[in-house]
This record gives sequence, C-alpha cells and structure tokens, in this order.
Amino acid sequence: MTLTPEESEILNNAIRDIPDFPKPGIVFKDISTLLNDAEAYGLLMEHLHKRYKAYKLDFVAGIDARGFIFGAALAQMLGIGFVPIRKKGKLPYTTVAEKYALEYGFDEVEIHIDAFRGIDKAKVLLIDDLVATGGTAFAAANLIDKSGGDCVEACFILGLDFLDGQKKLKDVTEVYTVIRVD
Repeated sequence: MTLTPEESEILNNAIRDIPDFPKPGIVFKDISTLLNDAEAYGLLMEHLHKRYKAYKLDFVAGIDARGFIFGAALAQMLGIGFVPIRKKGKLPYTTVAEKYALEYGFDEVEIHIDAFRGIDKAKVLLIDDLVATGGTAFAAANLIDKSGGDCVEACFILGLDFLDGQKKLKDVTEVYTVIRVD
C-alpha cells in the first residue's frame, strides 16, 4: 500500500525544511509541523494503520524519541502493545543492549528484557521518524531479534535516499519508507 500523489503532497507540504541546520549545507526536515497539522498527521496515521493491520503484529517498537510519537499511536490503533527502544541508561528495569558505530565512537540502544511479555518470536514493527545512515535502526532491529522478537519490518516517515541507511537495513529486515527524499 502506497500513498496517492495527492496524499504524498499533503504530507510533503506539512514538513518544514530548515536550511543550514544543524550545520551549513544540511537541510533539516522538521516533522513538528506535520505533527501539529491535524489533517496531515491523521492522514499519515490512517495510512500506517491500513498498511499494518493485515500484518498480525504483536507489538510496535519505537526508537527514542520521535519513534515514540508514531509508534505509540499506531500500536493503539492496531490494538497491540508499544515497546520503547531507548538510549543507554534511560530504561528503569533490566535491559538488553546493542551497540552501534557513530562517526566518532559508539552509542548504544536498550530494550527491557521482558518487552515482548514472553511471546516467543513476537512479530514486531520497528518505527522511527527518519532513516539516514541507518546505524540506530540497524542496532534496534538487531536488538528486537536478540530479545526474542521478530522484526518483520522497519518503517520510517522519511527516508534519505542519498544515504545508504535503507540498503543497510535490508540485510536484517524489510524496510518501508512513507516519504523518500533524494
């Protein structure tokens, strides 16, 4: 299921471009304007609901922090649980962690050890706002599988096609991007 050209235009028009942020030469895609546009946000969430209702998912997992906005809402619409994937040290209970490389050094994401409530091979959708280089999402997808779940797909509102993040992710899970940016 894909968006119609009219739906794509509504969503694209709801996302603000901020030139030279966070540094010169970068055009930042600001989703806060999509979130405060009831029509655009509603259209996006209905699209995701229609796409994923046939997947028979057990959970939606969202990546800290903007993945929470879309993931929790979608999980509620699907009548299933939401699982937060957070940066190291932010979850209060026993966790499982996955490291990933940054340009200079490493970072880590974590999930509660009992996030999937004992459901073996729970079908999990991973969601976040944007995929660029794919490092965090790759680690999160691996973390879902390492924790006993099955990451059936990674979904992103925006995909930066000029970077290789989506290609990298296809090594571990299917990838769906609502809006592709060249």
